[in-house]
This record gives sequence, structure tokens and C-alpha cells, in this order.
Amino acid sequence: MKKKGGFTLIELMIVVAIIGILAAIAIPNFIRFQAKSKQSEAKTNLKAIFTAQKAYFGEKDKYVTDFKVVGFDPEPGNRYTYAIDAACVPSAQTVAGRTYADGCIGQDSARFTQVPTGDPALVAGVTAGCPNCNFNATAIGNVDNDINADTWGITSVATPPTDLENTCGIDPPGQVSGGEPGNAYNDVSCP
Repeated sequence: MKKKGGFTLIELMIVVAIIGILAAIAIPNFIRFQAKSKQSEAKTNLKAIFTAQKAYFGEKDKYVTDFKVVGFDPEPGNRYTYAIDAACVPSAQTVAGRTYADGCIGQDSARFTQVPTGDPALVAGVTAGCPNCNFNATAIGNVDNDINADTWGITSVATPPTDLENTCGIDPPGQVSGGEPGNAYNDVSCP
């Protein structure tokens, strides 16, 4: 008599347990990697703001808080609110309803309706009198579907370490280098 082939219940349970262990390891790492890739939008757009502000400064010897004047307009579907004015509050707005003159462009409300909250560690705006002035631009968004804000900034000069004390994500701690996007609060790796 020929024996029928197949798997026993124990063998199937061992395979399911192994798959469960692999999933428990892989899924959180995948979600973290996916969130980090979303942060590239903020870094790219902050570099564009920096370049636009520096080009404008080269012509006019001043920085401005008007995105239209410097020629910055992020692609539709932006997940971050971009600010070059201290009065900017994270918001969601339609692409057609974007306002540029107030130094604030909200996240695209067609794709992202949950507006993140939190106190941005880096304040946007133009400071001091030109030609010895500087500017800060910020990007505040949500990359991991919680309420905390992922906060990035770029400045024309390095921020003093005391400006960013007790923030999470800055490397080196407490300072953002001039001309390089700095993560003032990392929504991916901070509690």
C-alpha cells in the first residue's frame, strides 16, 4: 500500500511561526524605511527654497517672506507645510488656493487632511537688518500617520546650539548647519 504524502499539523505550525517571526522583524523596519523616504520631499524642497532665497539675495541684497517673489512652488501632493514667515501655522490647502505672499504654503489637502501639531523647534522668518540678515525656512509634515509633526529647517547661517535645545533628531545635537536641511524633530525615530 502506498503512503499518502503531505505535511503534518506540527510542520505547518512551525512554518507559520517562522513566517510570523520574519514579519515581526521586517514590517517595522519597512515602515521606518518608508517614512524616511518620505522625508526626502522636505529636504529637496528646503534646498530649493535656500537656492531661491540666495539667488534673490544676490540680486536685491535682502531676503523676503514671499514664495512668489523667490519663485518657489512645490509640486502638487506635498505632505509638508513650508514656511519662510514666523506667523505660518501648519495647514492643509488646495493647490489652487495656495497663498504665497504670506510666506506659508500648506500641505496638499487633496492628499493629506490630517494636519500635524507641535511646536516647531526652528522658527521661520527673515531676521536682522540686511545686508547682514539671514533667513530660516521650515517644513512641517506628517510621515507616519500620527499627530506629531516631522520638522525640518534650513537656514542661511548655522543656528546657535541654544536655539534648538531639547529637540529630537538634530545631528549634531542643538545645531542646524547653514545651507543644509536639518531635522529639528524626527517623527520617525523620536518618541
